[in-house]
Amino acid sequence: MQSVLFLCHRLPWPPSKGDKIRSYHVLRRLAGRYRVYLGTFVDDPADWQHLAAVEALCADVCVRPLPSWRAGWRALAALTRGEPLTVGIYRDRVMRRWVERLLAEHKLELALCYSSGVAPFVMQHTQLRRVMDFVDVDSDKWNQYAQQAGAVKRLVYRREARRLAEFECTIAAQFDASVFVSEAEAAFFRQLVPESAGRVHGIPNGVDAGYWDPRRVCSSPYRPGERVVVFVGAMDYRANVDAVWWFAQEVWPRIAARRQDARFYIVGSQPTAAVRVLGQLAGITVTGRVEDVRPYLAHAHVVTAPLRVARGIQNKVLEALAMEKVLLATPAAYAGVADFAGRQGCIDESPEVMATEALRWLDAPQAVRVSAARAEVLSRYDWGRSLDTYENVLRNVRHGAASMDVIGTAGLGVCP
Repeated sequence: MQSVLFLCHRLPWPPSKGDKIRSYHVLRRLAGRYRVYLGTFVDDPADWQHLAAVEALCADVCVRPLPSWRAGWRALAALTRGEPLTVGIYRDRVMRRWVERLLAEHKLELALCYSSGVAPFVMQHTQLRRVMDFVDVDSDKWNQYAQQAGAVKRLVYRREARRLAEFECTIAAQFDASVFVSEAEAAFFRQLVPESAGRVHGIPNGVDAGYWDPRRVCSSPYRPGERVVVFVGAMDYRANVDAVWWFAQEVWPRIAARRQDARFYIVGSQPTAAVRVLGQLAGITVTGRVEDVRPYLAHAHVVTAPLRVARGIQNKVLEALAMEKVLLATPAAYAGVADFAGRQGCIDESPEVMATEALRWLDAPQAVRVSAARAEVLSRYDWGRSLDTYENVLRNVRHGAASMDVIGTAGLGVCP
């Protein structure tokens, strides 16, 4: 059995947030076909309970704690070194030594890096076939953050966008293949790295149709008589925080003024202080972590995805569609999904349009099921097909295909 080094910026278990959904399914596929050596980080204390499940799939595992205070110090140090914060956060001596020992003791030929922050661990190991799963073009996401930020943060975010874009290009030039979460995202990146365009692949996420099934019996988590708009997502993620704030300030007052029984539920783990404040507003509930988000989706009249900062395919959009829901999305949130006949809701960034469409469905006697939405997801977003393509890339990538002299790597090599 062939071996693979899988470096991942966050423990790929459980599939509880966007990036972990993809890494979870990739790990499961790798474990069935390769001897997996996993190097990863834990930034959420709740994830430690899942370590045994991950270790059972792997030949060896190195897991490093990454509490927020440590990430903050490392980011500050990265500023002084002039490197991307994304790279600095994952500078870890223990992880570096584990990778070095592993490659010295075992005949590994393939390395898969998930997120650009872990790439430096194998930048100098040119004997490996190296594949980078960027997922999204994160540098452009930092540009989007800058557009929403105040003056001081705007400077920091623009710096990170610039530095990270340079590093993404370096990776693309040196690695044997680069993977993104959608063909649209891959096409966007190809324009940035025309010399590496032939090694850039778009492989979409899938949806676990059996899990995200509205026909599964589940009791309503809502109080009788409530007409619910729901947002589901990790509530310590900057883009989600911005989304619910915008919706609460710009859209929700227009809805609440028309329907006294309307409620806006913000469902997701680790809500920041800024999110918890929204729970003090009339008609808004912030749940925090819940055992299962599916009842909240199944019994809502409307699901909203009002993201103003987004790249790639939003899992929350695919999951809402799989649950046959009316969806209120911004163009940014829906960008990775092609529109289809039978969709209900709106794709618009206007607060007035979004509120009007929400009221239309809140006026319905009961939550409406959109069967065309689930049919579309099942036909186009299947994990089996996506993982087959993913494995094809890993199996067929040509070692040495990358041009090693396109872009320099000064300061971005192996972590000291």
